[in-house]
Amino acid sequence: MTDPVRLAKRVAELRGCSRREAEQYIAGGWVKVDGIVVEEPQFRVADQRIDIDPHADLAQAEPVTLLLHKPPGYCTTEGEPPASQLLTPDTLWPEDRAGIRPLKKHFAQLTLCVPLETDASGLVVFTQDWRIARKRTEDAATLEHEVIVEVAGEMVPNGLKRLNRGIPFNGRTPPTIKVSWQNETRLRVALKGAQIGQIAHLCEAVGLQVLSMKRIRLGRVPLGKLPEGQWRYLLEDERF
Repeated sequence: MTDPVRLAKRVAELRGCSRREAEQYIAGGWVKVDGIVVEEPQFRVADQRIDIDPHADLAQAEPVTLLLHKPPGYCTTEGEPPASQLLTPDTLWPEDRAGIRPLKKHFAQLTLCVPLETDASGLVVFTQDWRIARKRTEDAATLEHEVIVEVAGEMVPNGLKRLNRGIPFNGRTPPTIKVSWQNETRLRVALKGAQIGQIAHLCEAVGLQVLSMKRIRLGRVPLGKLPEGQWRYLLEDERF
């Protein structure tokens, strides 16, 4: 028996690399201990078999972006329960096409982009990529949200025209807005720079009460067939 040492030290010896690189190999899911993937560099090993994937490539350790279909009742601002708690390996959409292995590090240091009302459902974005987070902040006023809104009540005369002209909210009139009836009780709203509470305000201004909302698109990224309560990875060729 040998004295237990940190897995990162053993990998550095086996791989002939620095301790920092060894930690990245481990966190990247490239290392197995007795046939089981271990993602913790501090894991203690003695005589166990250590296998390093021959295809291990630190260049693949890119930040990820996760797209969640948030159910109603989960918070994307302050409050409980947070929508982020739905992001686990078990809730990855089985039809995800990214080909990325879910790792523990994919659920750390995530930034929420473009919040959504607690009572609403639909597309929510979490990212580790500072470029995406920064762009979503810088372009917040021009990013188009498409939302299906279930309403009750009777719209005032010329209400649809008023909505499409734009109704001020928090001192700002939407630069562009497109509103149409999807059916007798549902509106389809495409609005750039949507803010929390804005759609409810617009509906109330024309005599309607919002019963539910579902965000089905952000920019050029659709919710698609992603089931409620599940998430997928943003694909390489997808752009907001």
